[in-house]
Amino acid sequence: MDLITTVPTKPIALLTITLGTTIFFVIFLQPRTFSPNPDSMARSFILWLHGLGDSCPGNETIKTIFNSPEFRNTIWKFPSAPSNPVTCNYGSVMPSWFDVHEIPVTADSPKDENGVLKAVQHVHAMIDKSLKHICLRIQSRRVLLLYPRTLRGGAVFSGWVPFNLTMMERMSADAKKTPILWSHGVVDRTVLFEAGQAGPPFLEQAGVSCEFKAYPGLAHSISNEELRYLESWIQTQLQSSS
Repeated sequence: MDLITTVPTKPIALLTITLGTTIFFVIFLQPRTFSPNPDSMARSFILWLHGLGDSCPGNETIKTIFNSPEFRNTIWKFPSAPSNPVTCNYGSVMPSWFDVHEIPVTADSPKDENGVLKAVQHVHAMIDKSLKHICLRIQSRRVLLLYPRTLRGGAVFSGWVPFNLTMMERMSADAKKTPILWSHGVVDRTVLFEAGQAGPPFLEQAGVSCEFKAYPGLAHSISNEELRYLESWIQTQLQSSS
């Protein structure tokens, strides 16, 4: 077994702050590592949460776009949401992290806060399980002891804020240090642009740093342009923590 010594930077965890139609949780371990075999350990962990009605297999090809050296040892997870009745689809049962009351989603659409809290607990359990696995691999007890703290970053695509500002009181000061990238298509007719545009000011009011990127001509989908920018954004976050 290789002997690995680590000096962890920010260990990671975050209250799930948004679950839009497509949300991306980036959990970067990025420890300073001294190992005779650096390829043997994960440098980052990426958790990708799909949108309403989608599934894990439909998103797995996304990881092939991230070809930079920083992603060579990345562990990717693409979980599928549990099946639940969805109000906007007349109660049809489909993969959904929480209930969506209406489409198009506007900035004033009804919010399923109880469902969001259940999704938060579900996602946190996945993060806990994955981080424990990674931490065992890198043999660093300190990462486990300091968890939960700050995620290295998170990104939202075509999403909105499905709860009120009072729920942000549940976030710790460390969790609010997590940087967020928020991307939205200007001609999105499923989650209206106004709903996405309202997200960053909401987060910033709660003390969360959020970069907003608008994509003219883009509807309710993810473009290669968005993914390329995401790749460079992640690289920036990793470099800033090294």
